[in-house]
Amino acid sequence: MRELRQPHRQGPPAGVPAGHAVHDVQAEAGAPLTDGGRRRTGVLLAVAAAVLAADQLTKILAVALLDPGRAVPVIGEVVQFRLIRNPGAAFSLATNMTPVLTVVAIVVVLVIVAVSRRVAHRGWAVALGAVLGGALGTVTDRVFRMPGAFRGHVVDFVELPNWPVFNLADSAIVTGAILVAVLSVRGVPHDGVRRGSASREEAAAA
Repeated sequence: MRELRQPHRQGPPAGVPAGHAVHDVQAEAGAPLTDGGRRRTGVLLAVAAAVLAADQLTKILAVALLDPGRAVPVIGEVVQFRLIRNPGAAFSLATNMTPVLTVVAIVVVLVIVAVSRRVAHRGWAVALGAVLGGALGTVTDRVFRMPGAFRGHVVDFVELPNWPVFNLADSAIVTGAILVAVLSVRGVPHDGVRRGSASREEAAAA
């Protein structure tokens, strides 16, 4: 007797059903066949908003409560608060290139915003969100702080031994960049589609 196959108890896979026009377009483009990309975009923007808010709040408090140049011990001499105005890049680099650095930060923001719609992996969303929030924090200082638009000096106030004074935006950018490097080395795609696996599946199907 022929054995009858039982229907798959887990039901059809999540996402757009096969045969649907959107499904076919996504499959041809190599895009994820679920709505995960939309959810991850929300994660990216939420991380960016949290970083931006925390960065600006801590800078407002630093300007209001700290005297410029005077060190305030937080954890002995390991962590101190010292308020400075930085015309350069992160960690007080390239101090004579303020307008150029402002343009670079704006370009970074625009690129990440453009890519954000295709991010379908949570790790990439967190990493790019951290970089985006940090870049927005820097752009905000460059545009709105003295001595003028696109020439504004960034507020730095966290000091460690043998390390330039920095702020929360700097930390977010560096942390996000490290996460991006780790994900790239591990071969994790930002859009959730592993190109090598897809090619092997197509070859096996053929």
